[in-house]
Formats: sequence, C-alpha cells, structure tokens
Amino acid sequence: MKRILVVFAAALLASGVQAQVLGFGSAPQGSIGYNMSSAIARVMSESAQIQSRVQPYSGSSAVLPLVNSGELDLAVCNVLEIDEATKGEGPYQGRKQANLRVLGVIFPLYSSIFVRKDSPIKALAELKGKRLPYGYSAQVTLERIVDAIIATGGLARKDIVPVLVPNVVRGADDFIEGKIDGGFFALGAAKVAEVDKSVGGIRYLPLLDDPKSVAAMKKIMPYAYIKLVNPSPAFAGLDGPTKLMAYDYLVAVGAHVKDDTVYRIAKTMYENKPKLAESLRAFNGWDPATINKEMPAAFHPGSAKFFKEKGLGGLK
Repeated sequence: MKRILVVFAAALLASGVQAQVLGFGSAPQGSIGYNMSSAIARVMSESAQIQSRVQPYSGSSAVLPLVNSGELDLAVCNVLEIDEATKGEGPYQGRKQANLRVLGVIFPLYSSIFVRKDSPIKALAELKGKRLPYGYSAQVTLERIVDAIIATGGLARKDIVPVLVPNVVRGADDFIEGKIDGGFFALGAAKVAEVDKSVGGIRYLPLLDDPKSVAAMKKIMPYAYIKLVNPSPAFAGLDGPTKLMAYDYLVAVGAHVKDDTVYRIAKTMYENKPKLAESLRAFNGWDPATINKEMPAAFHPGSAKFFKEKGLGGLK
C-alpha cells in the first residue's frame, strides 16, 4: 500500500511539472517577432526542459498587457514598447504595466521603408506624396518608428499619404497588392522574403546619418541608431551595404514568473547562440555579452542573479 501511495504521489508530481507550460505571446506568424519567440521557445525546451507555447496575437500592444496581468508569461518587444508600457506613457497613458520586467536583451532589428526594386524612388525624401502604411493599431509604437525613419529624409506625416493597417503583416500584404508605394518591415523576416518574391524584388531605402538627420530621428525615436548593414542571403532587399535604422529587441517577462525559471531561461539563451541561430539566422548577429545591456525598465531578479554569477559586470 505504501509503495502504491509513493508511486501515485510521484505521478501527480510529474503531471504537475508537465502542466507548467509558459505562455509566450508573440506578434503574428510571418513577423520576425514570431520567429524570435519560436527560436527562444525551442531552445528553452531542448536545453532547459522549460516548456512554453508560442501564442501569436495581432501585435505586441495586445500581448504586453497580458504578460503584465499574468495571463501570459513571456513576450518579445522593442525598447520603446517596454519603456512606455512600464512608465504608463504614450499609448499606455493611464495604463502603467508595472509588472513587466526585462529577461534579457537580444539583437536589434534593422528597418527602413522599402520599395519595388524597379521603382524610380532612390531616397526617403522622394517618398513625398506617396502612400505608406500607418496606424498599426495592434503595434502602436511602429507608427512612430515610421515617422522617425522618414524624418531622416526631411519628411513628416503631413508629407505622405497614410494608409491605415493594424500590423506589419497587413501592411506587407497591401504592398504586394499595390495599395501602398512603400512598405515597412524588419529586415530578415520571413514575410519580407515573401514580399520580395511576390513583386519581383524589393529595395530598402538608406537612411541619412548626418547630425541633422540623426537628431530628427532621435527626437521621435530616442532609442534608435543607424547602422550600416551588409548584404546577406538572409536579407531580402539589400543590394549592397545600406544604412538602416536599428532599435533593440528584448524578451519581456512577468514579475509573477519564478526567479529560478527566469534564471534558467537567461542562462539557456546566453549559452545557446548556435541553437538559436539554427531556428532564426538573425541570431548569428547577436552578441550574448549584450544580454544585460542597459534598458529603460528593470531586469527580473532571476536574470540579474545569472548576470552577476556570470560576471557580466552588473547591469549595464
């Protein structure tokens, strides 16, 4: 009888462990945010035995409040999103997401406006009067990122024709259908490769990086910087070295997630760059030493413990 009870208790414990599946919210399928989430979830499962379920939503604006409330556990987002969400500013005015923490910083996204490869448009300034995707009701920070990009070309929203879309995937579809003249999507996403193939080739427009242009960009998107990006088989739309906007992406986690769980996830990411890159080639450009790069929101105690033990020099 005693043996039966022990076996029964062990079975209950095992089933309880298996039932602990983390909810990993992401942007829609086809977006690089979804690809990031899937790559991290795979490594969590294979290398740390932490199970998670990637759940795509219309955009990060829908996901972060769910992580804050504890309905989800993890999400990827950009630095501006975590800043405004945790401070209750911008689109989160009056809705401070006080339970969001940073688990770790991953790689920056690179982006600009792209046009068809045979388009006569060669510079951002030449988009004046052209149709561009706007609105981004499910990814609210992206509208300002578009504003910041065209600002380097001396343009403002009044200079273009806004076409409202809920997220980047719809904007890409509208570009394929000819409803807009310039598309917006992060470099390296699967959807960008689809667009490139569908329209016979695309070309990202370069950003100017003179002091005046950079100041105009940072006035709108203070966390952005410009970087020269070289062509790669993974990057549809780059004919040669091109200056694009860069802004950091990170893994956000709810304060409710246990310290030990977050510690293990941070450790697993840090130690498994090659496995991450197997799922998403963009991770080849990630430097794990930047996982604790300074962010405008607090790191989770579980991450901070790992950084300290690894001797990463404290939170940068």
